[in-house]
Amino acid sequence: MNDAILDIRDLKMHFPVKGGLFSRQIAAVKAVDGVSLAIGRGETLGLVGESGCGKSTLGKSIVRLTKPTAGSVMFEGKDITHLSQKQMRPLRRNMQMVFQDPAESLNSRMSVGQIISEPLEVQRVGTKATRRALVEQLLDRVGMPKSAAQRFSFEFSGGQRQRIGIARALALNPDLIVLDEPVSALDVSVQSQVLNLLLDLQDEFNLAYLFIAHDLAVVKHISDRVAVMYLGKIVELADADTIYKNPKHAYTKALIAAIPVPDPTARKHRVHLEGEIPSPINPPAGSAFGHRIKHPLYEQSVGMDLSMVEIEKDHWVAADPCCLSEQDYEQAKGLLVQATQ
Repeated sequence: MNDAILDIRDLKMHFPVKGGLFSRQIAAVKAVDGVSLAIGRGETLGLVGESGCGKSTLGKSIVRLTKPTAGSVMFEGKDITHLSQKQMRPLRRNMQMVFQDPAESLNSRMSVGQIISEPLEVQRVGTKATRRALVEQLLDRVGMPKSAAQRFSFEFSGGQRQRIGIARALALNPDLIVLDEPVSALDVSVQSQVLNLLLDLQDEFNLAYLFIAHDLAVVKHISDRVAVMYLGKIVELADADTIYKNPKHAYTKALIAAIPVPDPTARKHRVHLEGEIPSPINPPAGSAFGHRIKHPLYEQSVGMDLSMVEIEKDHWVAADPCCLSEQDYEQAKGLLVQATQ
């Protein structure tokens, strides 16, 4: 992607599982298992999937809250994959994160003013007076009264606490914000207010967002492109309109079919998923989704190249015989052959 602010290649995040008398590693949880993505400046990339598919782990790996096992993370043209925490500190001004539960991510022992000004103090930005003035400006920008700086986060509602978290993320004027399910813990009536705030802030500051969510209706509202993740891998990637109007992968179709329709009289085709999500400790050797739904072509998929291919312009999908229509799979298989020649 031209002018990509973030470019990750074959990123893996495996957590060791230890056991036995000497606590040796006996297995690994493959939370993220070979993900490649790029985000442009001012763009919102929505990342969707069921709970446990690795979305939050991917977000934390990108901002280096966890150190990736393998792969690379290029941020603003610089490889940050193996930088130490000391080397990462100046770069953290340009990348921030908003967490899912503001009640947990905001220190209840600190005042709101202290919470928002803490990044400024860590990065040694401004004086005490200028930091205080900036805190008031940020509170006003996210729709909170300036007097909130003297109060504590537990005195506010969930939506107000999330606004405080957003103000903290904006304090250092970043270029990229990872939003880890920022509205899933909020009431529906409050969700739209926070989403509209995020869109306004993006227009004002030209922010790039990685918007992580499991609610596809929310993702559709805010995203330019959407990546669908299943068991640690991206299985489909396209612009938001294409994903919703012309999904290719069976898992994407199932997620879209699960979006609630506000009209009780409307009839909608439902896709009932059978089976259980495979364990990331021992993922299937072939198609992960095909294994779950016991697809007759699963055995055939074992050992196959299930890489992503550009099946249409800017529309990428895993070349999986269990998850594509016969016509789409033949096309995808042909593209894989061309790529290897």
